[in-house]
Order: sequence, then structure tokens, then C-alpha cells
Amino acid sequence: MNAPLYNAEVLRLATGNPCDARLTDPMGSAERRSMLCGSRIIVDVDLDDAGRVALVGMQVNACAYGQAAATLLARHIIGRSSGELDTMRDAVARWLAGEGTLPDWAGLDALAGVVPHSARHGAVRLPFEAAADAARAALVPAT
Repeated sequence: MNAPLYNAEVLRLATGNPCDARLTDPMGSAERRSMLCGSRIIVDVDLDDAGRVALVGMQVNACAYGQAAATLLARHIIGRSSGELDTMRDAVARWLAGEGTLPDWAGLDALAGVVPHSARHGAVRLPFEAAADAARAALVPAT
């Protein structure tokens, strides 16, 4: 018998985002949208002098899996570089496509039930895609 798509851990994560408000004046910001399911996320970041994420803010309008992924991202993004976020974005995409192993991101195993449900993959990828884009944008000097 298959495990249910939505379980107690996914639902708990979906309501536990510690960074559920946007930053007032972020160094970098990115919005991503899933055309398949309609999920939408905006991620704002500030970087420290070493180019690592120091602050994060989000606005998330997504299904439970998108919200849960955003929570996991928010809990573990501080201290990550733009390059690390690019690598994680790509690793999550490969994992969901069945082309890679579970990425090394704390708690991501709680979302393993989504792998056979390709219609939900976009929602899980969104936070990681937006975070990588926001961190890259933060590295570009404002004009």
C-alpha cells in the first residue's frame, strides 16, 4: 500500500515557517511561480560580508508541499553561499526527477513522499530556485 501524499510531518512543516514575512529592504529578491499548480514564492535575502545568507524573508502561497519545502529552506539557509544554493537547487531537481539521491539538506527526507507525484515537484523546487536566484541577485551591486 502506498503512503499517503500528505502526512502529519508535511502538514506540520507547512505551518512552521520561521521566516514568513518579507524583508523590508533586501539585498536580493526573487519570485518563482509554478505554472502547473499555481504555487508562488518570493524569497528575500541579505548577505554578510563573506557573501553568505545572513537574513531571509519569504512570502509563500503554495500547497502543503511547497510550504513545507519553504520551511525547510528557511530553517537551514543562514550561512549558505550563493554557490551552495545553486548546488542545492540542482540537487533537489535531480532527486525529484529520480536522477539523484536525497540531497543533504536537514529534514528534506520528510518530503520523500512527493517523489512519485510529479505534479507536486514544482512546488517543492520553488523555494530552492527562488533562494538561489535571490542570493545571486544580492551579489550584484545595485545600480
